Amino acid sequence: MTGTPNPSSAGSDGAARVQTKISVSDPKIMVNLLGAKDEILRLIERTLASDVHVRGNEITITGDPAENATAERLFSELIELIERGETLSVDSVRRTAAMLEDATAERPAEVLTLNILSRRGKTIRPKTLGQKRYVDAIDENTIVFGIGPAGTGKTYLAMAKAVQALTAKQVSRIILTRPAVEAGERLGFLPGTLNEKIDPYLRPLYDALHDMLDPESIPRLMAAGTIEVAPLAYMRGRAQPLTANVLTPDGWRQIGELQVGDLVVGSDGLPTPVLGVFPQGKKQVYRVTTQDGASTLACGEHLWTVRTVDDRSHGRPARVLQTQDMIGKLRRGAVHRYQLPLVDAVEFVPQDVPMDPYALGLLLGDGCLTTATTPSFATNDPELAEALDAALPGITLSRKTEVDYILRRSEGGRGGVITANPVTAVLRELELAGTRSDTKFVPERYLMNSAAVRLAMLQGLLDNDGGPVTQAGRTCRVQYTTCSERLRDDVIFLVRSLGGTVTWRARPAAGRKPGLAKGRPVEYRHDAYVLEIRLPETVEPFRLERKRETYALAGSGRPMRFIHSIEPEGETETVCIQVAAEDSLYVTDDLIVTHNTLNDAFIILDEAQNTTPEQMKMFLTRLGFGAKIVVTGDVTQVDLPGGTTSGLKIVREILQNVEDVHFAELSSSDVVRHRLVAEIVDAYARYDADQEQAATQSVHAVPGRAASGGRPGRRR
Repeated sequence: MTGTPNPSSAGSDGAARVQTKISVSDPKIMVNLLGAKDEILRLIERTLASDVHVRGNEITITGDPAENATAERLFSELIELIERGETLSVDSVRRTAAMLEDATAERPAEVLTLNILSRRGKTIRPKTLGQKRYVDAIDENTIVFGIGPAGTGKTYLAMAKAVQALTAKQVSRIILTRPAVEAGERLGFLPGTLNEKIDPYLRPLYDALHDMLDPESIPRLMAAGTIEVAPLAYMRGRAQPLTANVLTPDGWRQIGELQVGDLVVGSDGLPTPVLGVFPQGKKQVYRVTTQDGASTLACGEHLWTVRTVDDRSHGRPARVLQTQDMIGKLRRGAVHRYQLPLVDAVEFVPQDVPMDPYALGLLLGDGCLTTATTPSFATNDPELAEALDAALPGITLSRKTEVDYILRRSEGGRGGVITANPVTAVLRELELAGTRSDTKFVPERYLMNSAAVRLAMLQGLLDNDGGPVTQAGRTCRVQYTTCSERLRDDVIFLVRSLGGTVTWRARPAAGRKPGLAKGRPVEYRHDAYVLEIRLPETVEPFRLERKRETYALAGSGRPMRFIHSIEPEGETETVCIQVAAEDSLYVTDDLIVTHNTLNDAFIILDEAQNTTPEQMKMFLTRLGFGAKIVVTGDVTQVDLPGGTTSGLKIVREILQNVEDVHFAELSSSDVVRHRLVAEIVDAYARYDADQEQAATQSVHAVPGRAASGGRPGRRR
């Protein structure tokens, strides 16, 4: 470029006019710079104060030095846009000139070439400085509010950033929602199916998705839960009944009793605090049952972390689905489709116990606990007798027969003060005294204790009445049998609390072939319960050497839990909790792992001006770890019923000083639709301002009311 002063030419104000010449070596750039039928050149001429002439590959600019400098910058930015692959349009020229006029810190070429997504030759990028700053804010903050008039690209750009994040595997799912306020969220009054009722409110979100993804992939991504599109009313109901049990470090509590700050058990078996408790009102709930007989109740929108067979075979991470998403899809042929995670070994608050847990497990198996006589123990495994003897200080096992042992006090003898047998005293303390084979149980302080105590208890039970079961071509499982219904349930809890799974079946006493005792037939008096157990590799179920060896040689396999059925259970009052665990998981009935917040998700709330303050709070508190939220809306277009405050209008006052929350303001200058839209927005803004001013003046003009202080009878 060269600039040469021309003293003979002067402007009307007497300032010297100069000429600046710009040479464009690439003919393609010059063609783009001029536009079809020179429309871009004519726009540039109308925009600039300097005179512009083009001949061949040379552009001559004539005007005062300051005006020429502005023209040079404009041409420089436009040429750079073309060199970066942008095809100039009348719109992009207008925006470049506007940014230069505003003397912004960001260069127009940098703003207008920031690519977010490219698909089938179409590139999505910001078109204004306000949009560029909005997109940058989404990158830099966890929660962003995009507030501005219609046509400023708030939702479209947020959607593009969501798809970009999903493609880059920065998030695992996209959730798109907006309030269906025009129907008062009473969608049942509208004709048609549920999808037909809500589609008009969600159509803009679907349309944006189709611009950014292959249409063929969208149904697949939605079926997999990777993309969820739902009205806001359906975002809030991720809940369980008030009576659902939640596991805590101290034992079970009903979810309806929990408060913020209470501790619950997370999927890692460790305590995690409750961050929020949100009553959800009366909702339809479903009983979700697993193949191992565990079950719990949850609403249709409640969330579940699951993996499918394909997910496992391809090494894909777990996906998050709603209860209602899985109904009717629970099997693929004969195979269960949805696998749930299992809790790691739970760590309850440790408690002191009066007897070694392994020893008590042995006695619950083959010990005589009536306490009518001296406690005894029966086994044909000397190894177990030795282990019991070593685990009971102050007790000596005296062999009575080949299989019977008497548990005597070590210091016992004839004469002197009579003291209770230590084992008898402990059995009475634990309320086990007098129990028989059909009434035995594991005391509460052993069930709700450390993982080490529970494992030792389970090992004692299994060494007596359990054993490894091997089958050709299959890994080894553990089988356990008891006549006590309560002990059956206690063993099930022990197994599940250690990360295992267990199923059971009953063998009725009636009709069974009698057993033999010393050659004599003995009728069965009680039903038997047979438990089939799978435990994690890290959990050793046996201490008895012969059982340990068999179990190790056959291989333990791994426990797995699948959703078996989902059945409606009517309506009931429900509540939702949010926990601080990184994966947002907590443990509910039968040690089922579930959750209800949104981790690793990109969440967009559109048309947020039509949310109430309560809905806005509910939505924002769904934020999980690794998630990002973008809220968009126009505070001048609130459709809420009269007298209802918009949640978007007051949220700035509430969150303005919260770190990592950003409010991006877009204006009419950021409108990217037809140019008239921006003018319409400005015209309405002026009209609203005039109306407000007129209303204020009308109030001040009321006789007897002074604007200064409101005292009657005083005039200005």
